Amino acid sequence: MQTFGKYAFILGLVIAVIAAIVTQFTWVAWVLALLGLVVGFLNITSEETRSFLLAAIGLMLSAASVQSIPYVGNMVTHIVSNVVVFIAPAVLVVALKSLLETAKD
Repeated sequence: MQTFGKYAFILGLVIAVIAAIVTQFTWVAWVLALLGLVVGFLNITSEETRSFLLAAIGLMLSAASVQSIPYVGNMVTHIVSNVVVFIAPAVLVVALKSLLETAKD
């Protein structure tokens, strides 16, 4: 199952980039969200929780500011927005798992 989580993560990133370049269909967001859930459940271990959550928070906070880059801002914004759609469900799952682990102690 660990290998499936790694492939889901790579597939999610590839879909996020290709979808931002090619098209803006709403079904892509659903696919990215489902892959994000898979990654959150299967791919992030308890040792990786803190660094994953910190990196995801940084990505989500910086997503809005890349639009100001001249000439490529819109494309980069679409790519980062798709990556955020992919990562957000994984962040939710990992954060909830972390909270449950903390409450258990």
